[in-house]
Amino acid sequence: MTGIGVVAPTGIGREEYWEATRAGGSAIAPITRFDASKYRARLAGQVPDFDPAERLPSHLLPQTDPMTQYALIAAEHALDDAGIIPEQLPEYAAGVVTAAAYGGFEFGQGELQNLWSKGGEYVSAYQSFAWFYAVNTGQISIRHGMRGPGRVIVTEQAGGLDAVAQARRQVRGGTPVVVTGGADSALCPWGWVSQIANGRVSLREEPHRAYLPFSREACGYVPGEGAALLIVEDADSAHARGARRYGEVAGYAATFDPPPGSGRPPGLERAIRMALADAEVTPQEVDVVFADAAGVPDLDAVEAAALRAVFGEREVPVTAPKTGTGRLASAGACLDLVAAFLALRDQVIPPTPNVTRAHVAHPIALVGPEPVSASLQTALVLARGIGGFNAAMVIRRAA
Repeated sequence: MTGIGVVAPTGIGREEYWEATRAGGSAIAPITRFDASKYRARLAGQVPDFDPAERLPSHLLPQTDPMTQYALIAAEHALDDAGIIPEQLPEYAAGVVTAAAYGGFEFGQGELQNLWSKGGEYVSAYQSFAWFYAVNTGQISIRHGMRGPGRVIVTEQAGGLDAVAQARRQVRGGTPVVVTGGADSALCPWGWVSQIANGRVSLREEPHRAYLPFSREACGYVPGEGAALLIVEDADSAHARGARRYGEVAGYAATFDPPPGSGRPPGLERAIRMALADAEVTPQEVDVVFADAAGVPDLDAVEAAALRAVFGEREVPVTAPKTGTGRLASAGACLDLVAAFLALRDQVIPPTPNVTRAHVAHPIALVGPEPVSASLQTALVLARGIGGFNAAMVIRRAA
């Protein structure tokens, strides 16, 4: 992993995001993008002070949803961070693999309003692709002339890890460079209705009490928006060009939960064990876990039980910095992956904003609202998506 690009509620850019994350900063606040006063849930993690006209070419603005604008900016940051100039690469040497869960809801809502209030001639031709899950992969590819493999993953919150794993496969298959990660934004009335319909969104109105995973006061999660993209490279080519390396993806696995009422166990524990086996790492070698942290009591209990089953009595530190940003759907797990790589770099475990260990309802060593210095070599990142998706990824610190 040689490059990082972030557009998050707590900061735009790698170090701005990381500084806020290390400090336990929180961006969860009342929604300002639209009038949410008539909705049951009114809090979100919003990207602040974002003006796409200051960051993107003008011709892209009328054809892109905020989701895609975030993805384009994060991709540019990641490429710059890695020191990669795409036009200097061979024609098919760079690919793009992204994840998205919602698609371009805000763009789509605007065009539907035009359709019903003005007529079909007022619907933008860009609607044909601006709403689509795959548009981020396409727009990044076009902007940077990347004609290698292009893929898109749709597995909700697990999507970020699944996309990075797909990028890993492409690199192993001979593609030297892949831009990968996730982007999502659905903070408009149409998108908001679709999110709160799942019954998992917190209805509390106090930002510091709304998203409390693993806590006795857990009552759901707060949605967020943003993008987190990374550069995955072949190790030999990265070494040959003297690239700075954040670390490596050592292991990965994905599973599906069985249907409700089947009597079969959830698939998260199996995903963890398979990822550890893929990395050839024992549970004793894992230094920190970045939890999925659903914030829903039943789902928190499943995750805590899986960790307990894998790690036994050992109190491996568990953290969930996403309580400061909200759950960013497909961008969320990749944002956790960014935090994990930077934690390995700086030898510090970022905190879990707003959640104190005194209120934890499960036998896990949850890191509270303060960072913890630690000797870190290996991290485990977990993600679960609505629909039964589970993903686990093991990463190692750069040698």
